[in-house]
Amino acid sequence: MISVGEAKDILRKACKPLPPVTVPLQQAMGLVLAQEVFAAIDVPSFNQSAMDGYAFRFENWKEGEGLIIAGVVQAGSQMENKVGEKQAVRIFTGAAVPKDLDTVVIQEKVLVADNQLLIKDSLLTGGNNVRLQGSEIKVGSLALPKDSKLSPAAIGFLAGIGTTEVLVYPRPKVKLVITGNELVQPGEPLGYGQVYESNSFALIAVLQQMGIYDVSISFAKDNIKELKAVLETGLTDTDILLITGGVSVGDYDFVADALSDCGVEKLFHSIKQKPGKPLFAGKKDDQLVFGLPGNPSSVLTCFYEYVVPSIELMMNSKTSLIQHKRLPLSNSFSKKSGLTHFLKGYFTEKEVTILTAQESYRLSSFATANCLVCLSEEGTGYQDGDFVEVHIHPI
Repeated sequence: MISVGEAKDILRKACKPLPPVTVPLQQAMGLVLAQEVFAAIDVPSFNQSAMDGYAFRFENWKEGEGLIIAGVVQAGSQMENKVGEKQAVRIFTGAAVPKDLDTVVIQEKVLVADNQLLIKDSLLTGGNNVRLQGSEIKVGSLALPKDSKLSPAAIGFLAGIGTTEVLVYPRPKVKLVITGNELVQPGEPLGYGQVYESNSFALIAVLQQMGIYDVSISFAKDNIKELKAVLETGLTDTDILLITGGVSVGDYDFVADALSDCGVEKLFHSIKQKPGKPLFAGKKDDQLVFGLPGNPSSVLTCFYEYVVPSIELMMNSKTSLIQHKRLPLSNSFSKKSGLTHFLKGYFTEKEVTILTAQESYRLSSFATANCLVCLSEEGTGYQDGDFVEVHIHPI
């Protein structure tokens, strides 16, 4: 067995970003730019009113003197006629300020009578309430650098400069293979000795949290010939293959042998951790393969700790779904040295509590947890108030 740190180092070295692809801007949420994006236009592309009010030329106005209202400019329209020196125009937010005008007074600071405008704003200065052309970004300027993660605001910004598609690192294609003779799908009659299959539901839910919806599922009995056939198909046209169950050392645990027969190179098999000790990781060409344990709690723990960071490396993401903190314990816990423990916990801003029902087959505590408490391989006794590493997963 290898340590948790060694396993994570092996995966970091084995994973590399997927080849970039061009996608429509509407499909780029959460993806990372593979090249810089430059502005093709000035934004705004004209001098723009920032408020509803009246536009005029500041140097032609004297406090106390009235201006003649010479027209109206709405957003999306333009004024063809030249505005005279002692004239102003009614203007609305987002509208183009007519040429030769440079200031907008807000409508709450004026009096209007008989088409005459009287400005009642002693603090008004030239250029007030006008967004100058290119004040957001100028044509040819860098809009977003390479390796930027595209948030909703970033996508809106790129749309505002006229971008329709972007070159990004894609989300991986994922295939699941669920193994086990005892598994029955929810909704079907449950025979003696059978259990409802839940791992695919949990894994697909986490993948969806990462924006990954291109996921296919296959099922295989505990038969090496059938399993090998399913794995060979699963390794076709995929970036990540996830197998649940069959990775331990029992008489019916065929996954490691079947993967070897399919040409998968083992990166590691078995980690000094609890739960999830028999975790398998391998590669075939640029495809990443994980053999996850069968117990539901072990599956989710291994997925959060090893698969999520690997996916983020493939997407070239510099931010993670899992956040790390150090917090004081609210309760005590004892363990033997030799294995890193990942324990289901619940944290607040002040502390973290290790929950009950830590057995690897139990999901009830995971369903109420919002983190995993990571206790080091060498550690043994932990007391109330001791600071521990907390891995926060989204709920």
